[in-house]
Amino acid sequence: MNPVMKAAVIDRYGAPDVLRLADVPTPSPGPGDLLVRVMATSVNPVDTKQRQGIQRAVAPKTMPAILGMDLSGVVEAVGPGVTAFSVGDAVWSSPGHKRPGTYAEYVVVEQDAVAPKPPSLSHVEAASLPLVALTAWDCLVTGAKLSAGQRVLIQAGSGGVGTIAIQIARHLGAEVITTCSAGNAQMVSDLGADRVIDYRTERFVDVLQDLDAVLECMGPGSWADALRVVRPGGVVTAIATGFPEAAKRWGPWLAPLAVGWTLGSGMLGARLRGKRLVPVLRKASGANLSAIGALVEAGAIRPVIDRTFALADLADAHRYSETGRARGKIVIEVA
Repeated sequence: MNPVMKAAVIDRYGAPDVLRLADVPTPSPGPGDLLVRVMATSVNPVDTKQRQGIQRAVAPKTMPAILGMDLSGVVEAVGPGVTAFSVGDAVWSSPGHKRPGTYAEYVVVEQDAVAPKPPSLSHVEAASLPLVALTAWDCLVTGAKLSAGQRVLIQAGSGGVGTIAIQIARHLGAEVITTCSAGNAQMVSDLGADRVIDYRTERFVDVLQDLDAVLECMGPGSWADALRVVRPGGVVTAIATGFPEAAKRWGPWLAPLAVGWTLGSGMLGARLRGKRLVPVLRKASGANLSAIGALVEAGAIRPVIDRTFALADLADAHRYSETGRARGKIVIEVA
């Protein structure tokens, strides 16, 4: 194996232009780690936030830093204590927030965050799923404990998390309602949405009531409306906590305190109304990925990919992500 690898790195926080392709040392796996040859990765909103420095207080980077939190690839080497995987295994993963690095030819990942890649998926298809599928799983299965016959609203159904959440909710037997633009209505219906609300012409808070759950992804400004449409005992799982807005107003170092205050206030207010507001931070879980992989193989989940970019064009991929117009995921081909 070459001691040097290609990676997209940042030397400072900033706009997409700070991303550059560089030769860097190939990492070595430690105890309980896998060294994975990355075949494909993807772009997630968390990557753009980390690149901008919004999360520097909670997930600081040592420069030059390699970002990226999705991968599909092949095990190249295993560290001491690894028993579940062998060299040559095809795997997928979404590493933890403090151990990114998938924008590279090789990455070291904890074995507990890795699962066998679904055989029916190509590496490009598989790389689109881990982070968003784990997020949707933690919202609907772990957080909301969604079950057959319940009614759930999934906001932004045409986005990365939304496209997978619709499919998971459908598999669980729930009645699925989602919001998106009229141009994406057919796509989300094909994924399993029973009702589509065009957010440009209707407010979901005006037309919905007595839901069992809401997957909320718009931020604190939308929490009150989401809580209004769930029944007593219902749950709102929130994946957007307003960190970018707080960082812009208070700076990256005070932002965690501001977000914590907003979360605490929101959760208390929900409890006083007999409802629950549950913030969700996706768990890097190989066990959950294995369960998701089984659903992929059963035909219950399929990837939704907007477009692919080469690793050398990662800055363009970040620019496209920040337009907010992607339908599904943006995938980066590495090998």
